[in-house]
Amino acid sequence: MSPSPKPSSNPALAYGTGVPPDLKHLHLEMLRIRVIERRIAERYREQEMRCPVHLSIGQEAVAVGVCAHLQPADKVMSAHRSHGHYLAKGGNVRAMIAELYGRADGCCGGRGGSMHLMDRDSGFWGAVPIVGSTLPIALGLALADKQCGGNARTVAFFGEGATEEGVFTETLNLACVLRVPLLFICENNGFSVYTPLAPRRSPDFRFSDYVRSHGCHYFSGDGNDVEAVCRVTGEALAAMHADPGRPCVVEFATWRYYEHCGPAQDDHLNYRNQAEIEHWSMRDPLAISRARLIAAQPGLEAELDLAEQRQRQDIDAVIEAVRAGVRPSPETLPRGVFAP
Repeated sequence: MSPSPKPSSNPALAYGTGVPPDLKHLHLEMLRIRVIERRIAERYREQEMRCPVHLSIGQEAVAVGVCAHLQPADKVMSAHRSHGHYLAKGGNVRAMIAELYGRADGCCGGRGGSMHLMDRDSGFWGAVPIVGSTLPIALGLALADKQCGGNARTVAFFGEGATEEGVFTETLNLACVLRVPLLFICENNGFSVYTPLAPRRSPDFRFSDYVRSHGCHYFSGDGNDVEAVCRVTGEALAAMHADPGRPCVVEFATWRYYEHCGPAQDDHLNYRNQAEIEHWSMRDPLAISRARLIAAQPGLEAELDLAEQRQRQDIDAVIEAVRAGVRPSPETLPRGVFAP
């Protein structure tokens, strides 16, 4: 895809958080997510994190570009690959790491692990590993806000594999019938676990036509260009603002570098060909934003390198503090399972 115009050039972004963040801020947010996830991947081999991890390395631009428009009161639901969304929405880093390490001060008390993150103070209402399962929950949040006269936005992140689950169709249809202003964000990384799109869909299938046939707005964009993500998300929110009650699906093409589940890059599994790998490596979202920043201001290179070094130190300090924490008491195991 060709580079998209910078978000500041697009008046649609007036509906969002106000003045759009500059590219440097967006880059540093993506860098923070990548540094944290890479450190998770490196420390995972120590066998102290006993939950599965689904890393979003390579997909940071979607999380950051979308959440740049959101306020703490806006609600986000995610799926099993949720670290980036949690962090981009402002989730507490220590609580997330503590959850991965199974500590009592984790965001779910150390009981949920990587795929059950939650930080309601920041507007991150949860993630669930069952594919597509958070979509109707997001619809419920948006419907409740509408019925109570609120004006918060609700966003549901999911992978393209979830669009092949019946619950996606049911949620999309009900959102359109009830005119619920829900923003669906589809991160299309091309694979459902190890299966690419071609064996899963008819060559005649057009996702955009399918979405629009329900009466829903549809937008798409380059999910590896954070400025394009920011711009397209602004256009989607503007369309929803101009037509209250009509939901919107935004599909972003992106790519994950690591295996479906786990801390390693998976080129050795041979389900992705070398040409694909090379193409998407050239489209790394952080490399794109970094190159633009340095081209505009060469002196930033040292500053960006220093920022990465500091972020590594910060996450290492968090991890060591978490490792010294306590695990949940066995006596509290039933807490939250049954009503009092």
